[in-house]
Amino acid sequence: MTRPLVALLSGAGISTDSGIPDYRGPNGLWRKDPEAEKLVTYDYYMGDPEIRRRSWQMRRATGAPAAEPNAAHRAVAGLERSGVPVRVITQNVDGLHQLAGMPARKVLELHGTARQVVCTKCHARGPMEDALARVEAGEADPPCAECGGILKPATVMFGERLDPVVLGEAVAISKACQVFVAVGSTLQVQPAAGLAGVAADHGARLVVVNAEPTPYDDRADEVIREPIGTALPELLHRIGSFG
Repeated sequence: MTRPLVALLSGAGISTDSGIPDYRGPNGLWRKDPEAEKLVTYDYYMGDPEIRRRSWQMRRATGAPAAEPNAAHRAVAGLERSGVPVRVITQNVDGLHQLAGMPARKVLELHGTARQVVCTKCHARGPMEDALARVEAGEADPPCAECGGILKPATVMFGERLDPVVLGEAVAISKACQVFVAVGSTLQVQPAAGLAGVAADHGARLVVVNAEPTPYDDRADEVIREPIGTALPELLHRIGSFG
């Protein structure tokens, strides 16, 4: 029997157990400090050296590159290892799905990765940890070592477009899957949020795992409000058993 293709859209909520704060939840970063949104907004970042300095300090403090996968990430990788076809579409930039064991080719990072930096002028890339080491050494706004241009995290900031190739692959997976699990996402940020609707429109079973209500709850076949660290492993075990 052919096993169903499972697409998993993950948002910030899947990584909170790894110590990475979410953005829009009750204790989210934007609610605690609305000014922090400027630090990841492209026009502010490019136009204001002080914003860039604050952004680098924020990245030193958040510790995302040092975070470890949690039970939810490991459960996703475990489902893939069991032989179920799994594709991860993530809004996160922490790389934790890959660290948990998901093959990189099966993970689509809609918003890029915080584990690398990219030059906005020559597009050279390098490890985030190297850039943060330069900040630790006293460079408040480290320029590109290749051309002197402005360095930024290799993430999609507010005001930037998603990579159309990556988004196109995500849409194709959403159309093709038989099960679509949206986990830890408010499903408010487009176009990523719309993938849940695309999947449902094409006949997929839609499951929403999130602490707060989402705009797609009324279209879901199942809505789970339990903590992600326990609810997602249980759900994926169920999917694996019936696959």
